[in-house]
Amino acid sequence: MNSRSEIQRKIIHIDADCFYAAVEIRDNPALRGKPIAVGGSAARRGVIATASYEARKFGVRSAMASATALKRCPNLILIPGRMSVYREASRQMQEIFADYTDLIEPLSLDEAFLDVSHCPRCRGSATLIAREIRRRIAERIGITVSAGIAPNKFIAKIASDWNKPDGQYVVTPAQVDDFLEDLPVDRIWGVGKVTAQRLEAQGVRTCGDVRRYDIYQFVQRFGQFGEHIYRLAQGIDERPVVSEWRRKSVSVENTYAEDLPDLDSCREQLPALLESLERRLERLDDDYRIQNCFLKMKFCDFSQTTVERQQTAPSYPDYAMLCEQAWQRGNMPVRLLGLGARLIDLTDSGGQMDLFETES
Repeated sequence: MNSRSEIQRKIIHIDADCFYAAVEIRDNPALRGKPIAVGGSAARRGVIATASYEARKFGVRSAMASATALKRCPNLILIPGRMSVYREASRQMQEIFADYTDLIEPLSLDEAFLDVSHCPRCRGSATLIAREIRRRIAERIGITVSAGIAPNKFIAKIASDWNKPDGQYVVTPAQVDDFLEDLPVDRIWGVGKVTAQRLEAQGVRTCGDVRRYDIYQFVQRFGQFGEHIYRLAQGIDERPVVSEWRRKSVSVENTYAEDLPDLDSCREQLPALLESLERRLERLDDDYRIQNCFLKMKFCDFSQTTVERQQTAPSYPDYAMLCEQAWQRGNMPVRLLGLGARLIDLTDSGGQMDLFETES
């Protein structure tokens, strides 16, 4: 089954190598070759944002508690983040991307999709364009990036991991089938641990295993999400590179140095969080409307839950009610609280939001 677009696209996924850590090493060469991580203080329950490859050898990973990272790597050099510096490096990368295409979709400060299907530079070769972009970033910004080049976003993103760090990998249209044959199914967007285990229980471990099914059989066995899995396993991904990103939500959160012991202490934190959330909402343009308000709570055992209700404006009484609902789910001390609002973008012709996946 190969119903790919007749007009062959050329998509590049650029992903910086250990971005925050790389910027810190650039600005302090004495750190080169040492295990470093950018993150919050272990004493204040900070988490790791990025770790160098030297630190990763000890099992240090992003989103890991800083205290855990220091236990795994006692010699770890923990550096507080400098977001203004990272944003400037990201801005410089965006300037370089803009020399090749207007179709740029940033995913975060350190990665982006580029559609270079109609770029005349480098003789129109996406492979040469990616190589030139990587060289210019290294020369101008002093960090390295890796790139994946493919006919669509799904394959390009996976390919950018293939030759990290400071490398690139090309999957031509003719190579798509071979590339996907042995690709683990958990590399497909949306396939988490539970779904992967369910698929494996049915003997489906790779995209090649998926491809040996008839689509109707696969959807019947694995539900409507099975169609999403099936199409990507076939290498079919027609999503465009979207150059103008619009928000789906706004949120704020805080991890507390000491656990909040009870519901009343959680409620006491709400006014400060709400004030911070309202400041962020004020910066939105007039094309946004609030549809839902939500509250996130992480307990002392690191389990977490999110509750929400339909609401057009944030208010203390509503968040206090959500706070009580969340507390009752865990009934134990709380380490993190977050408040947020789901948005409708009125410039979206459908006026629809992405489905919200409730955590439990």
